[in-house]
Amino acid sequence: MAMKRRAGAVLALFLTSALLVTACNGGDDEAPAESELYKNPVTLTWWHNASQDGPGKTYWEKVAKDFSALHPTVTIQIEAIETNQLQRTRLPAALLTSDPPDIFAAWGGGEMREQVEADYLKDITDQVKTEVANIGSATEIWQVDGKQYGLPFRMGIEGIWYNKDMFAKAGITAPPTTFEELNEAVTKLKAINVVPIALGAGDKWPAAHWWYNFALRACSVDTLKKASIDLVFDDPCFVKAGQDLKTFIDTKPFQANFIATPGQNDPTSANGLLANGKAAMELMGDWNRGTLETAAEDPEALKKFLGWFPVPAISGSAGDPKAALGGGDGFACAKNAPAECVEFLKYIVSPEVQKGYAETGTGLPVTKGAEGGIADPALKSILEATSGATYVQLWLDTAFGSTVGNAMNDAIVAIFAGNGSPEQVVSAMKAAAKK
Repeated sequence: MAMKRRAGAVLALFLTSALLVTACNGGDDEAPAESELYKNPVTLTWWHNASQDGPGKTYWEKVAKDFSALHPTVTIQIEAIETNQLQRTRLPAALLTSDPPDIFAAWGGGEMREQVEADYLKDITDQVKTEVANIGSATEIWQVDGKQYGLPFRMGIEGIWYNKDMFAKAGITAPPTTFEELNEAVTKLKAINVVPIALGAGDKWPAAHWWYNFALRACSVDTLKKASIDLVFDDPCFVKAGQDLKTFIDTKPFQANFIATPGQNDPTSANGLLANGKAAMELMGDWNRGTLETAAEDPEALKKFLGWFPVPAISGSAGDPKAALGGGDGFACAKNAPAECVEFLKYIVSPEVQKGYAETGTGLPVTKGAEGGIADPALKSILEATSGATYVQLWLDTAFGSTVGNAMNDAIVAIFAGNGSPEQVVSAMKAAAKK
């Protein structure tokens, strides 16, 4: 079904203007009176994706503990679940039951529209007006038809994380700004027996993001905006994205057995290879700073060699060379969650909690005033690149919705595995859009 989506355009507006100038009743019910909150014992179940032991997971545990200390009638039970498993398996299954988690990860866009149309989410519009005003236009990605169903806590663009020491050893004097320069860097790194790029295709989406970026370069901004709204993929640029991807794969820039390597897990995962000096680069979002530290056997060495640069442009392509791919993480409340759920959601995006989140180095916060917590040089580079981006496209699997997104990702990974084609990706997307 061709569902309307405004998320990509909203993300562009928010991120290109200034990323960081920075329970409740459902439907049309009025917000509960303050006196009705915290009267009776309530247990909130919270599913988030900071599943690795590290600063992100530890911080969310602190946030839950602090909230319960402020409101002793509220107990928060946390379940930390790996992103791919949470988004594609656990959460969809739980939302079909009569007992879903009260508060859970939500990525907005077409995926959220599907959840709203299935009547899974609580309308929190009236309760979060102050928070929406303090965050800004980014909150619209978590809206459907003008109503608020969730709030973001992190926003940022994607780029290539790299090992500055390996670049220097290979004679690479500056981060690549075009794919031609990236290909030259790959050749130089191979010459010193270094894996140029780590890839976690075992989790599908890290591989799919390469196709997304080729689509961003091959397609005009208007084409991508229209595709996000109409779910029509007739423009030849979508096939061109797969052709450019295949050409890049044929240069053999990735580690052996990349098709089975997990994305973010432990020292053997893709980000573990970068974190521990076994690969020179990895394509990933702003949250990768925290997951790299978790996977690093020597976090202090990581801090010294880690750098970041935007995804390179492709000379002569139809896409905007300064456009970027990006997105965020947020939370939503299940439709029948108690009123305290939205109060906890509001607490997560409060300036003090957001500043503490920024200080973990696991991502860029969204609330005005929290940017002072950003200390990591790589994250500061992302903030600067975001401010200079002319357009930011929401992750394509999120922008197109889970039905198209899952089919698209599967077909893209088939190209990496050697048994798919650029044309089959587009065919899979078209077929899924008709469901």
